[in-house]
Amino acid sequence: MNTFTPVEQHFVRASGVETTSTRIPYVSVDNFPELGKLTALRFLEWVSEHPEGVVSLPTGKTPEHFIRWTRFLLDHWNEAKGREVREAHGLVVESKPDLSGLHFVQIDEFYPIRSTQANSFHHYVTEYYLGGFGLDPARALLINCDAIALAGGRHFSEVFPDSRVDLSLRYRSARTAKEREQQESIFRIDDWCMDYERAIRDRGGIGFFLGGIGPDGHIAFNTRGSDHYSTTRLTETNFETQAQAAGDLGGIEVSKNRLVITIGLDTITCNPDAVAIIFAAGEAKAGVVRDALEEERSVLYPATALQRLPASRFYITRSAGARLHDSIERYYRTGPWTPEKTERAVIDLCRRIDTYGPNLELADLEQDPWCRMIPDLSLDTVREVMDRFKAKLQRGLRPEENQVFYHTGPHHDDIQLGLQPHIDRTLQTGHNTSFFSVLTSGFTAVTNDFITSTLTSTRRLLDEGRIEMVEYPDFFEAGYRLKWDKDVYHFLMNVASENPEGRERGLAHRVVRAVVDIWEVRDVDELRATLDEILAVLADSYDGQKNPPRIQKLKGMVREFEEELVWAHSGVQVKNVRHLRLGFYTGDLFTETPERRRDVEPILEEFRREQPTVISLALDPEGSGPDTHYKVLQAIAEAVRMWREERDLSELRIWGYRNVWFRFAPSDANVVVPVSLDAMNVVDQSFSDCYLSQVDASFPSYEHDGRFSTLAKRIWVEQLQSIQYLLGKNYFYTNPDPRIRASHGLLFFKEMNVDEFLTQARALEKATEG
Repeated sequence: MNTFTPVEQHFVRASGVETTSTRIPYVSVDNFPELGKLTALRFLEWVSEHPEGVVSLPTGKTPEHFIRWTRFLLDHWNEAKGREVREAHGLVVESKPDLSGLHFVQIDEFYPIRSTQANSFHHYVTEYYLGGFGLDPARALLINCDAIALAGGRHFSEVFPDSRVDLSLRYRSARTAKEREQQESIFRIDDWCMDYERAIRDRGGIGFFLGGIGPDGHIAFNTRGSDHYSTTRLTETNFETQAQAAGDLGGIEVSKNRLVITIGLDTITCNPDAVAIIFAAGEAKAGVVRDALEEERSVLYPATALQRLPASRFYITRSAGARLHDSIERYYRTGPWTPEKTERAVIDLCRRIDTYGPNLELADLEQDPWCRMIPDLSLDTVREVMDRFKAKLQRGLRPEENQVFYHTGPHHDDIQLGLQPHIDRTLQTGHNTSFFSVLTSGFTAVTNDFITSTLTSTRRLLDEGRIEMVEYPDFFEAGYRLKWDKDVYHFLMNVASENPEGRERGLAHRVVRAVVDIWEVRDVDELRATLDEILAVLADSYDGQKNPPRIQKLKGMVREFEEELVWAHSGVQVKNVRHLRLGFYTGDLFTETPERRRDVEPILEEFRREQPTVISLALDPEGSGPDTHYKVLQAIAEAVRMWREERDLSELRIWGYRNVWFRFAPSDANVVVPVSLDAMNVVDQSFSDCYLSQVDASFPSYEHDGRFSTLAKRIWVEQLQSIQYLLGKNYFYTNPDPRIRASHGLLFFKEMNVDEFLTQARALEKATEG
């Protein structure tokens, strides 16, 4: 029987999930911010009982709300708002916990990396836990790569000058003097890891462990295949983990060549009384959460090692638990039966028994545990579901005339990967107006290597006299602000003529405009000097380092040029591509919460000026993905609320799309758009032609080692296959409508009215208050 603590009991009651069948107990919450509140309350509950206990806490973006809620509760413990949160959520602790007596254990670290780098985990735990929570550094076990003694007492930068560590030296003979030095150093690191492990066990093992779960199911850096009795060690990682770490380290090019030091699975579980909590948010984690909670212990599922601990727990958002048997059963057995439940049950049955909808028999439905719950079940039920999806397809094909579309994206490429095949149809008529608005600068997606290469090329072309515009007498005063459309047109002409040198020169022209604008350059000599200065700063930066504000802006303007190119590819003028550069986006690990004046009013002004009839946005109502997504969602929702106070928005439509980060279940979408091979090729080609900084996929998805456009196509194909199970393949390739016959993928989105949209957004907003 599950023995939940008072805090856990509160959240269990609130979730309505009081009985579970998994091998590890779990607690489910509605959204990502609520997950942070739960973990913070449980952590302080444990600390109040173990003031000198041993704790390991996570790094990265996932703990954002855990850290914020913990700080909030500690800072306002004896104030009314602090007491209100504690009393409302079961934290029955009178005295404010003192965290200074805790022993802290760092979970993992990249190797090698300087401890002073802002993207090192050592720096993270020093800032957010030792400093932020008031923990005693003298009681902390930290992984400081600078302090690990190597051969001859040398620093890792001397022993491993390219930051690459060849672990084959553990098993083979060293061939050179350098390899002998590296081999000895590897064994010294192994000794250090053994001492670190001993120090943890000398403290009685970890008493409170809080960690995330990776896309391959890893906890700490114990990737798929790790021994459940593993200890602290220097080890390699797999692609999924490298893709996840690319954002921290400045690109997959760096992370794939970097090792890690990690505590082991036995390190986490050696204390039989340990509280080990894994938290997970979002549909992307649903598969690994199901495996961890429902599978028997196996090296394929690292988190199953926690089955050894009676006090292990998973804290998950609803979508992260969506594939659990409990969740599926609860979905069907609780609440009123809806048409969406019928759709899901029938489609899932088709896939499970590998039978197309038109071939289903009544016995198939009656034998299925979920379909037999459908009211008035008959074969007409299947026909009704098929008709509903045919209607969704027709909604995706309906002509859009005399509309003003205002498409928004949190980052550059979000709109394209979410909606381009459908957008291109709306652009083919001259009776619609379309605007494309990217709400953040997006500079973090541009690597130092890319911008360095671009600036070096620009400097060379300038010296060769091939940046002709700088010869115009008024260029540095006002001319650099003109002819943005010409830049875009000429670049795409060089794409059409397959002239790589022309494309290189086209990018250089836009870079020169940006540098003149940002640095207020006055002549050619100052331009050369400025380019050299920027290159010098970049050369002195480490991978993943936060750039100075002006270099951030330069990177962002490169991304903005790319966005203009993509939509010019479809005939959109530059003036209709908007760059809002909302101020909450700073490049910090935890970005600020959107503010009304700074972040909402610019969006509202756009709505007032353009008067859209359709607004599209990335829909992440759980707040579990990249934090920019749900913060942009909050800002747009507030702008829509304010706009509604000024005018009647009863006819305004909101299109919520998802792309490579989130996916709709067929039953959750109400518009289905056929996507042809031609449309897929347009997306892939325009991505390759225009998103210059992204072609090499420095920040790939863990699902695909390559461009996001390829992954988007794969998702559209998978979505078609799910609907083919329902309607049958014949429906598509024999359909009288050539647009449906040409379907080789399907795009899903959700059309909402203002009230429906604001209801979803408001739930997330309330969760982030405090």
